[in-house]
Amino acid sequence: MPDQANARKPDPPPTSEAGTDTPAPSFELAVEELERLVAGMESGELSLEQSLAAYKRGAYLLQVCQSALQDAQQQVKILEDGLLRDFQDGNEQD
Repeated sequence: MPDQANARKPDPPPTSEAGTDTPAPSFELAVEELERLVAGMESGELSLEQSLAAYKRGAYLLQVCQSALQDAQQQVKILEDGLLRDFQDGNEQD
């Protein structure tokens, strides 16, 4: 059985999740933390309580990432004057 004392516990949810003024993590930090949470859960070394806390934190971080991606997409639409164009590789020949 894995050593539970050495198992890394997931980071606690930020206070912004609880409704205070602490800002959400950046997109990059949220993705990094999600990767760590998934690795910890896949390792099978977390207790049930730790797994549930990791899942809850992961769901929050997923919302942060989805929101950041939606914001970026909206900014691209605005910058492109509402017209999304297909990407064209510079090596393509007509």
